[in-house]
Amino acid sequence: MNSPYSGLSVSEWLRVTQEIVERHPLSAEEIVDAVLASWESILDSRLGTKGFRIGKDIFPKPQIMGFLLHELIPLELAAKHPNNWRGDTSSSDKDLVYIPDDSFSIEVKTSSDPKHIYGNRSYAQGASKGKKGKSGYYLAVNFEKFSDTRNSSIRLIRFGWIDSNDWIGQKAATGQQSRLSSDVENYKLLQLYRKI
Repeated sequence: MNSPYSGLSVSEWLRVTQEIVERHPLSAEEIVDAVLASWESILDSRLGTKGFRIGKDIFPKPQIMGFLLHELIPLELAAKHPNNWRGDTSSSDKDLVYIPDDSFSIEVKTSSDPKHIYGNRSYAQGASKGKKGKSGYYLAVNFEKFSDTRNSSIRLIRFGWIDSNDWIGQKAATGQQSRLSSDVENYKLLQLYRKI
């Protein structure tokens, strides 16, 4: 996928991000609603024969909450727009697939960090044959972990475009994480929601 930021200076990134977010088939309001509805679904769900509830009886680690968001956000949007959106069905799909035009498909990243998102090491290595591309639209969701508060909630929702070469791998050979520079997080992801 060609980068919309190709040849542009950092000072021009925010303008481009605003334009490509505006062009996206999902509105900012729909994205925020889907994320918040997914979070509420997690907290409203009952588990087991005793009806145990997440956030009341069970306090999952951030990886589990991230997994649940990762699964529910595509389901929320596919339920609302069944002819246009679906979750991934193959390793080459983004997390949320726009059926009419794959260039609008979205990768979902979640984190319990207050403001940063991370990828695994492979994000800093580009795409392998048959695997999904690392460039494109990204939905970044930051949430509170239960160890911070018993009333965990969504902290921050951002949306925009990240290029594969924006991911910075850890220097250590054993490092398993990749991150984004502050310029990328500040100018390539638009803030759609912040917890007050």
